[in-house]
Amino acid sequence: MKSRHAARSYAKALFELAKERQQTDATGRELASVTEVVGGDPELRQFLARPGVSATAKRAVADEIARRLGVSKLVHDFVNLVADHGRGEQLPDIADAYRDLADADAGRVRARVRSAIGLTDEERTTLASRLGVALGKTVVVEDRVDPDLLGGLVAEVGSLVADGSLDGQLARIKDRLERG
Repeated sequence: MKSRHAARSYAKALFELAKERQQTDATGRELASVTEVVGGDPELRQFLARPGVSATAKRAVADEIARRLGVSKLVHDFVNLVADHGRGEQLPDIADAYRDLADADAGRVRARVRSAIGLTDEERTTLASRLGVALGKTVVVEDRVDPDLLGGLVAEVGSLVADGSLDGQLARIKDRLERG
């Protein structure tokens, strides 16, 4: 709980600076690229989480990641600050909190979509458009294939769940039959 609060605090500080500079989307993309490197390497994440490793060593690693990725000075300095404060392993949580702030500011929501087969770009766009009309917001579709689904898809936006899967339809039919 405490670490999530810290992640939100760091994200909010970065977001406010990025917004002031009118760089919220670019900063979000750069932070996501840094997070992909850190989150994608378990050894690197463990290194950043170890209390016995000096802040100087962590900062050197963070500095090298930011330099190689060619991120802006704002993100570069931010990543170094996070490493200095021993929060490098929290970069994925910070990036998630940052994305939530940027989405809320832009009037966007994220729809997590599970489908039996991969969506085409056209299907993704149509789904985002239809959900956007229904919700009155811009919708960003994050889809993944769920091999456990028999067919169709399930879309989740916040606490709203739209189940258009074959599994869901069969469950509703079974429920109706059981109730008579």
